Amino acid sequence: MTTARTVLTIAALTLREASRRRVLWALAGLTLVLLVLSGWGFSRLAAESDIGELTSGQARLVASQVLNLVMFGLSLIAALGTAFLAGPTLSGEIESGISLSVLARPVRRSTVLLGKWLGLVAFGSGFVVLAGLAQCLVVLAVVDYWPPQPAAALALLAAQTVVLLTLGLLLSTVISPMASGVVAVGLFGATWIAGVVGGVGGALGNEGVARVGTVSRMVLPTDGLWRGAMHAFQDPGALTQLGPAFEGFPFLSEAPLTAAYLTWAAVWVAMVWGLAAASFARKDL
Repeated sequence: MTTARTVLTIAALTLREASRRRVLWALAGLTLVLLVLSGWGFSRLAAESDIGELTSGQARLVASQVLNLVMFGLSLIAALGTAFLAGPTLSGEIESGISLSVLARPVRRSTVLLGKWLGLVAFGSGFVVLAGLAQCLVVLAVVDYWPPQPAAALALLAAQTVVLLTLGLLLSTVISPMASGVVAVGLFGATWIAGVVGGVGGALGNEGVARVGTVSRMVLPTDGLWRGAMHAFQDPGALTQLGPAFEGFPFLSEAPLTAAYLTWAAVWVAMVWGLAAASFARKDL
């Protein structure tokens, strides 16, 4: 069997395994709850604030900002799911001895790791895109708002998931499955908070505090990708309508992502995957 076929086979097995885990049902349940609650919330928003027709810029602005808030909840659910899937997929098999039986065959460890990573990417990205699209359709049906760049926004949410599961795989090569999930989610939350702090610093003109957000987005690109997704979800005139008073608001993105930052995010994933491969190659099974 060629290396490419081996990678695809392991990816398919990983995808099948992920679909069988109880985490999938937890993700599906949480997503369903989020869709129902957001649908109810948008309906009440339309009824009580008279924005049902969404003909004014202000109505679109309210809908887009609430959509960003709901999508953050979705990204948090995806982060929890992918982090706790990535850890058991690798370190769980190491602890149970399954990896030892697989790697006893003439299969390179990097091939196994790449196959598992591809399977998790397919699972995590597919979940985020489908759940995000469902959320957009709920908002469209209830308040008739459709994001200006839905494809770009969902792609960036999927990229955020890829970053987090790659980090989870690296952590799972050095610590236990549970610990790798906890650390990955903790870093995800810490980076988001650092991004909010940086945004407040930028609004106040404090370059030192603003640099906190910039550095955190370089160290772990999840918050940077999330801000790009927010910009694609929100109304194009949001910044103009809200004005300077809302600079630093955590659910408002000031600018789209640059090509340089997207390139950095791709390089970051490649570097972290390389570290995971090196760590897995040296791990005592």
